[in-house]
Amino acid sequence: MNIPRLNRRRAERLYARCGPDDDGAATAEYAIATMAAVAFAGLLVVIMRSDEVRGILTDLVRRALTVA
Repeated sequence: MNIPRLNRRRAERLYARCGPDDDGAATAEYAIATMAAVAFAGLLVVIMRSDEVRGILTDLVRRALTVA
């Protein structure tokens, strides 16, 4: 059986037919991760602006500083 050698041109044609078409996938993943981080930061800002959370954190810091 005579199997042709895989040279660069044949490898490129094979990749073009069978290879993954994921151009721009990393960019899209970064965009989704960035959007999720911005949404989480926005949620934290909303939570931190509430008087209850601010009071809890202030009390926590005061207790931590006065224990020593």
